[in-house]
Amino acid sequence: QVQVVESGGGLVQSGGSLRLSCVASGSMFSFNIMGWYRQAPGKERESVALITSGGSTNYADSVKGRFTISRDNAKNTGYLQMNSLKPEDTGVYYCKARGRRLASGLEFDYWGQGTQVTVSS
Repeated sequence: QVQVVESGGGLVQSGGSLRLSCVASGSMFSFNIMGWYRQAPGKERESVALITSGGSTNYADSVKGRFTISRDNAKNTGYLQMNSLKPEDTGVYYCKARGRRLASGLEFDYWGQGTQVTVSS
């Protein structure tokens, strides 16, 4: 059984910072790609940042230079440091972890429940 749990959301003023955390757990699984997505009210979910177990990263253009994704492989934990936050960053932030079942090599995507980020102007 795999669980993905996010934390660290909250209310912050424009220009402020928040750090989100995502813990993936599951025996007999390894986790390669971890990613952060967000969904604003009335909009589709969009990719914010991705990181592989090797440390390769990818960012949405809208967050480049402001957000930093990182991870601790030993703890199966991913982080999203968000600086210079803007009101348009408001939304529910979801973590997705791609888990590989060690026995079969099959991969599955697992989502967390989401954490709310609200940036006031």
